[in-house]
Amino acid sequence: MAAVSQPIRMLCGALAAVMFGGSAYGSSSPDTAPLTLRLARLEGVPDQRIGGEILKVAYARLGIQVQFVPVPALRSLLESSEGRVDGEVQRILLVETQYPTLIALRPSINFIEPSAFVKRLDFKVQGWPSVAPYRVGIVRGVGSSEAGTRGMRRVTAVASMEALMRMVAAERVDVAVNDRLSGALVLQQLGLESEVRPLDPPLQRVALYHFLHVKHQDLVPRVEEVLRGMAASGELEQLRARAVRDLLEQYGVRPLTPN
Repeated sequence: MAAVSQPIRMLCGALAAVMFGGSAYGSSSPDTAPLTLRLARLEGVPDQRIGGEILKVAYARLGIQVQFVPVPALRSLLESSEGRVDGEVQRILLVETQYPTLIALRPSINFIEPSAFVKRLDFKVQGWPSVAPYRVGIVRGVGSSEAGTRGMRRVTAVASMEALMRMVAAERVDVAVNDRLSGALVLQQLGLESEVRPLDPPLQRVALYHFLHVKHQDLVPRVEEVLRGMAASGELEQLRARAVRDLLEQYGVRPLTPN
């Protein structure tokens, strides 16, 4: 899908703000910024906690608290795009072209590495075309997996990472496409880490962006200023590394080797 130009995106946002009860200039000016934001966090996706930890720090600097609402991947976009929650913790950039009521904040706050998880199979990984000859499983609503496997003939979408990993362990698919970090944590949680493994290198590295509903568009530049400062100082990278370490420790997984 072609990218939507900035003027068109802002026009769509302005119209959506009116539809959802806000003014064309948003409903959270510096003087009326909400004290608490409710953000959709994908249910059963451990990596979402990393973005969440970063956002806690960023919003605290604006005097705003964040609450995370666990929602299945596909449903979360309905909740956030219709304004029932205030935004998404982290999503791929393509979301802003598909859902004009959601605004992607720059810079990106996190990244994922979609990888091929297998049981017996072994092959040379050279990007997404590498998995095309096989029966592939993905999680429904995970944009990076849906985009990467688009046009492939044998793709099965399931509701959760747990279901996906059980599927490849049972050899109902040949390859499960999942973020490398989250996949390793879910395998440990299910006791399948000795049966299923990720192949190296990852299929891709995908930047993730925080999204706000258009009703908060006046808040966007303030949050972006904080995020830019955190990125420039190296704090954002440090927060991510610490959050990854905490997750690995919590799940009892040894540190992943760098790719």
